[in-house]
Amino acid sequence: MIRSRWDQRIQRADELATAHPFAAEVLVFYKRSAILQKSLYARFEPSAHSEKTRLAQKLSEIDPEIDLLLAEFPAYLSQLATFAAKPIAGAARRLQAGTPDQWRELLVSEWRALGDISIAPESVIIGIFLRPYVEFLADQSERAPSTGASPTCPFCQSKPVVGALRPEGDGGKRFLTCGFCATEWPFNRLLCASCGETHPDKLPVYTASQFPHVRVEACDTCLRYIKTVDLTRNGRAVPIVDELATLPLNLWAEEHQYTKLRPNLLGM
Repeated sequence: MIRSRWDQRIQRADELATAHPFAAEVLVFYKRSAILQKSLYARFEPSAHSEKTRLAQKLSEIDPEIDLLLAEFPAYLSQLATFAAKPIAGAARRLQAGTPDQWRELLVSEWRALGDISIAPESVIIGIFLRPYVEFLADQSERAPSTGASPTCPFCQSKPVVGALRPEGDGGKRFLTCGFCATEWPFNRLLCASCGETHPDKLPVYTASQFPHVRVEACDTCLRYIKTVDLTRNGRAVPIVDELATLPLNLWAEEHQYTKLRPNLLGM
C-alpha cells in the first residue's frame, strides 16, 4: 500500500503532463524525481521495526542517523544531474564536488528547517532527497487524533502545502497535506490554514474552468493562500501532483496580492 503511493504519483504526473502541456516540463521533472524517491524509500524498508519506531520518535534528532542518508546522496546527485533542467542540474553538479562534511551540514540544516524550501536550486535538491526518508519516519509513527483546528502537521509540525476534499457522507471532508513529510490530517473547512480566520467573507475561493477540481482558498486577513484539490469532483486526482499542474492558479493569487502558505516540493 505504501509503495503504491509512489506509483500513483508517478502515473498522475504522466497523465497531467499530457493533459496540460504548459506544465509538462515541471511534471516530467517531478515524475523522474518521484522515481528516484521511490527507490530511496525502498532502501529504508528493511530496517527492523524497533529501529523504525525509534527513528520516528526522534524526528528532530537527525544527526545520529545522518550516515544512513549520506551513503545515498552521491548517487542521487549523479542521477538528478542527468535529467533536471539547467539550474537544478548545475546545482547538483556543484554539490557533487562537495565533501561529506559539507553534505552533512546541508542535510541537517534543511532537516531542522522542516523542509521549508526556498526557490534556491540547492534547497529544492535537498528537499526532494529528504522527502522519502521523512515520509518513511512518518509512516512508522503513531499520531494523536487531530481536532481539525491545527494548522501544522501532527507529526513534524511543518506547514501544509496543499489541501484536499475527500468524499464523506453527502459532501467532502477537508484535509491538509504536510509539505515536508506528506502526512495528511483533517482540518475544518471554514478556517484559514495560516492565521485561523473563520469569517466566510474574509475567506474567498477562486476556481478556473481549466481546473474545475482545484481551487485557491485565500484569506483577506493574512493574505495567504493554499490550493485545495476536490476529490469529490475528480477521484483520480493526487493532491500533491495536481497542485503542481495548476500554475495559472498561482499566478491569479499573486496578481491579487496573496502569498502561498508554503512552496511545494519544487520550490513553486
